[in-house]
Amino acid sequence: MYKALFRPLFFLLAPESAHHFTTSWFGFLLKFPGVKTFTRGRFVNRDPRLERQVFGLRFTNPVGLAPGFDKDARLYKDFAHLGFGFIEIGTVTPKGQSGNPQPRMFRLQADAGLINRMGFNNEGVEAAVERLRSRPAGLIVGGNIGKNKVTPNEEAENDYHYCFDALFEHVDYFVVNVSSPNTPNLRDLQDKEPLTKLLKGLMDRNKKKARPKPLLLKIAPDLTDGQLDDIIAIVAETGIDGIIATNTTISREGLKTDAKIANEAGGLSGKPLRERSTEVIRYLAEKSNHAFPIIGVGGIHSAEDAIEKLEAGASLVQLYTGFIYEGPDLIKRINEAILNHSMQ
Repeated sequence: MYKALFRPLFFLLAPESAHHFTTSWFGFLLKFPGVKTFTRGRFVNRDPRLERQVFGLRFTNPVGLAPGFDKDARLYKDFAHLGFGFIEIGTVTPKGQSGNPQPRMFRLQADAGLINRMGFNNEGVEAAVERLRSRPAGLIVGGNIGKNKVTPNEEAENDYHYCFDALFEHVDYFVVNVSSPNTPNLRDLQDKEPLTKLLKGLMDRNKKKARPKPLLLKIAPDLTDGQLDDIIAIVAETGIDGIIATNTTISREGLKTDAKIANEAGGLSGKPLRERSTEVIRYLAEKSNHAFPIIGVGGIHSAEDAIEKLEAGASLVQLYTGFIYEGPDLIKRINEAILNHSMQ
């Protein structure tokens, strides 16, 4: 029903307008008596065989919502009713910022992809904290943290520390985002020396807590094998808990969409990213001898795509663009496929 009826209507709107309209509409519907119960019955799968224990946390199922969808922790309670096993909010920065000028998101329908150059638009970490104070029990929420655009890279560590401290009591795990292509020079922080310093600083801060939280690093799909080898070494040296592979790509190889749209600046997500994301997951898993957990994200538009990521070495998966193109049924289909796959 979603692809036949709702998606064509939503896609009449500009992508960012469609996001705000659909999320507001869904939240409004959930206020009516019985709608939450119906929605959970339709989408939530509570089969205990779906449970996963990863970096010390128990996930009810391995399918999560990737960051960017709920930048300001406004939607996580509503979207938990759709069957996600975990939801990652952000990217949040110390101070609120408007992000890049609109339009800043573009559909590539011929490729089932999206290009975005949002630029970490968010209301700031304190606003997210206020909304997370009422987080329901049992829902795993991750906090994706970044730096403000005006913060020079030499001072970026301060921004990450600020977000880490502010969110610490309100999320279950952290993700360090240095891989977005939409904040100038941010990806320079992926170089071995600055990245090692940044992660060591956060881990030192984490270890001083009574109960440290899992700390993960989100990486770009555009890294070379040599850079991926550096990532493996950095994980071992810093002791972080895992990797999220991958963020959006700056590659435009093999696209069918008209070049006027396809060559818009920003990060590309969706089906064109599927193969490269899986390659990165497999490389990290095999080269490290499965030394750390990986969350796989990038181009998951079907249950088969998710199974591919898991077989490549991912412990969990996340959806974003596939969720927009395929609708909430995708979550249920993936979980059912995982159950069927495990029985073979």
